[in-house]
Amino acid sequence: MERREATGKENMGTKKKNLTFLRPRLYMLERRKTDTVVDSSVSGDHSGTLRRSQSDRTEYNQKLQEKMTPQAGASATETLTQEEHQMQRMMAKRSKIIKELIQTEKDYLNDLELCIREVVQPLRNKQIDRLDVDSLFSNIESVHQISAKLLSLLEEATTDVEPAMQVIGEVFLQIKGPLEDIYKVYCYHHDEAHSVLESYEKEEELKQHLSHCIQSLK
Repeated sequence: MERREATGKENMGTKKKNLTFLRPRLYMLERRKTDTVVDSSVSGDHSGTLRRSQSDRTEYNQKLQEKMTPQAGASATETLTQEEHQMQRMMAKRSKIIKELIQTEKDYLNDLELCIREVVQPLRNKQIDRLDVDSLFSNIESVHQISAKLLSLLEEATTDVEPAMQVIGEVFLQIKGPLEDIYKVYCYHHDEAHSVLESYEKEEELKQHLSHCIQSLK
């Protein structure tokens, strides 16, 4: 009787050792066969953890990546759109500056023509003693000519030309030399012309002639 009990205890011990030895290996085998992907969290579902095969997991990852890819493309498209908008704003600003520059030259040229027509030429025609028109207005006719040339070149560079293709820097480089030569003379005599004008305003007769011309301008 005692021998049978001892034999039974030995068998139980052997079974426990075998189970202890096999349990990790069974667990690893189960892990290879299945893999946990999603835990059940749906209300009323108490089936526990959902398991899928390795091939199902791969398919799941592929679908997830497909969902993410359009977002990356959209982000790149959005960045490109922002760059395009920024470029459009820059081109619109550039076009506006060029238009303002040309309009300024037109207004300046118009003022020069008005001054020559209504003041310089009438005073020359009167041939008034003690009134030196050249000292008073220096080389204003040359200034008018070079300004007209500049405006013509600017209009030629921008008329019927796409805003992105308009190049006005070359215009100023082309006319740079004549501009400098003419305005050097004009600026050199500016202070002298101002002094001459002050002296003429002290003489009533000359002052009347100048006032008449100014009223014509107005």
